[in-house]
Amino acid sequence: MEFKQIVSNMMVQNVNALGDEHVVVLADLEKEEIGRRVFDSLCDLGYATDFVLMQTRSRSGEEPPSTVADMMKAADICFCICQHSLTHTSARKAASSQGTKVLTMPGITMDMFTEGAMKADYTKVVALTESFTKRLDEIDSAVIKTGPNGEYELFLNLNGRNGISSTGVFPGQGASGNLPSGESYIAPQIEGSYGQFWVDGSIAGIGKLSEPTLLTVKDGRLTSASGTEGAKLLELLGDGDGRYIAEFGIGTNEAARVTGNILEDEKAYGTIHIAFGSSKTFGGTIEAGVHLDCVTLSPSVWLGDEHVLEKGKMVQ
Repeated sequence: MEFKQIVSNMMVQNVNALGDEHVVVLADLEKEEIGRRVFDSLCDLGYATDFVLMQTRSRSGEEPPSTVADMMKAADICFCICQHSLTHTSARKAASSQGTKVLTMPGITMDMFTEGAMKADYTKVVALTESFTKRLDEIDSAVIKTGPNGEYELFLNLNGRNGISSTGVFPGQGASGNLPSGESYIAPQIEGSYGQFWVDGSIAGIGKLSEPTLLTVKDGRLTSASGTEGAKLLELLGDGDGRYIAEFGIGTNEAARVTGNILEDEKAYGTIHIAFGSSKTFGGTIEAGVHLDCVTLSPSVWLGDEHVLEKGKMVQ
């Protein structure tokens, strides 16, 4: 009963559902159990719901089968409850263009349904996220300082790019994003983005790091990553376009925790993340078939000339 109530609250608070929508729950083999529980709850709540099961993708950003992509487009609301993210795929973008609300929940666990980011006050999440997005829209560059003493600096060229709010609230047709959520993000320009970025939180596809890794970016491309887990990141991204910088995101959910699950980690208030790979679905130019986020815990951030975060704390 508790789980069904959580799903009911999600449909009202986050999805703004009216009750007459056609809902598709898309799960992969890794997340089938949770997907079926969401499906059963939606059926009990009276929603017209279909369940679609696919093989687990090998990495975030990999396209689903065409038959699954068609089911996504045919729905009014689609939940993607999968091990790896479908957010930055052509299938998700096509479904959104058709008017489908697409809520991606990559790597979600039962614990995340009942604790953490799902329990946030989403009124606060919306306000903080939209505030950061407004700032991203108004600037041409950002500087991020990371490392034990803030000694590593990453410069991002944001000229001509627009900020995007992922608030976890989906009021209109075609709305899409993560659930749980809470981030403001943007696709940096490849040209003019360079420097070093100390990652001490987690990396998508790897989890919570056993030791920090130092990433080096030259001309918008990841050229090196230190340590064993850095080597794993390079392997997952491949040698091609997957190594281009794709995203700069700011976490805005005060209830989110850093546990090694990137869905929640990248939303944690006071963290930021840099992603590599596909960016075409949200304002960039790269379509790489992979998109991996790298979270750091206590960054100092300047948006244009404004100092907004100091070691993970808001600057008043």
